[in-house]
Amino acid sequence: MNLLSLEQAQKSYGEKVLLKQANFYLNEGEKVGIIGINGTGKTTLLRILGGFLEADEGAVIFDNEDIKELPPYKRE
Repeated sequence: MNLLSLEQAQKSYGEKVLLKQANFYLNEGEKVGIIGINGTGKTTLLRILGGFLEADEGAVIFDNEDIKELPPYKRE
């Protein structure tokens, strides 16, 4: 079971698609590095996970609870 996951997330600014059906899974105790060239959505993904940016579609699941609507200060 995943501790944190981003499921089918999409984010666009106008016609520019930043994330298209992105999935991210993290299990308890894992360490992850997110790498890629400029403009691939790394920061957008992290901002959605942290609650600083809202995805147009998809879910942010933490400990089996959808936290997509929770503001950053209420997320663990």
